[in-house]
Amino acid sequence: MSYVFFPGCSLDGTARDFHRSALAVAAKLGLDLPELKDWICCGSTAAHSTDPLLADALPAKNLAAANGQTVAVACASCYSRLKMANHHIAGDAAVRAKVAQVVGSDYDGRTPVRHLLEILCRDIGRSRIAAAIRRPLTGLKVACYYGCLLARPPEVTNFDDAENPTLMDQLLETAGATPVDWPHKTECCGAGYSITDVSIVLKLSSEILSMAKLAGADCIATACPLCQLNLDLRQKDIEARFGRRYSLPVFYFTQLLGLAMGCTAGEVSLGSLVVEPRAVLESKGIGGAEARL
Repeated sequence: MSYVFFPGCSLDGTARDFHRSALAVAAKLGLDLPELKDWICCGSTAAHSTDPLLADALPAKNLAAANGQTVAVACASCYSRLKMANHHIAGDAAVRAKVAQVVGSDYDGRTPVRHLLEILCRDIGRSRIAAAIRRPLTGLKVACYYGCLLARPPEVTNFDDAENPTLMDQLLETAGATPVDWPHKTECCGAGYSITDVSIVLKLSSEILSMAKLAGADCIATACPLCQLNLDLRQKDIEARFGRRYSLPVFYFTQLLGLAMGCTAGEVSLGSLVVEPRAVLESKGIGGAEARL
């Protein structure tokens, strides 16, 4: 299957570590992910609340540029926005006509959109992933955190079980880690309120960190730049606000997978994490954490 990669604004900016580690994993698997030419912002999660037409037109511009190729996405917010636009455009002729006026050409809403987790687990397959593992994540207990966008609404994303998704769990289990059973894998972290109302983020993210810790996790893995930012960057603020100590590194799933495949810490940008990950990794005998770039 052929893919074009839509990085989106986060992976081109604050989540460059996600971008870099995703490409590092793809390289280990021989997966070619050429970047979508001249891509633009998809509108993220805020667009639909301010201008519904623009919220469909921005993704449509990107999806039409793929010329029928499957669009690969790593950011959960971008994935949600692209899938939602396809749903609206393909299901409503009036929306399709309005979007065509804005974009300047007709788009039918049929370009396939796949999250990197889907591509790795379902297209590449666990057996091929297993063959690429060089340093298993043995003994590392991971709380796989999907956030509220990847699997919802299920009739639009068709990603996985909306209440108990397992694709990330399967992938990291294949890499040797032990995914923990916990109830908060799809709870909201506060998302964009990190800018407008930090108190909401601190409360919601505290609940997620508390449940991960209670479940016995050594760390958290996520697939969303907003989730990673809130749980990692805000963790010390959360600890100060609620008087609790978590010390839970928050990785992108691609960072852990890359380490398991033999990438160095520099190649997967571990140095970008705010909560120091080396102690946890070294305690499990996981190499590659020594090169901090």
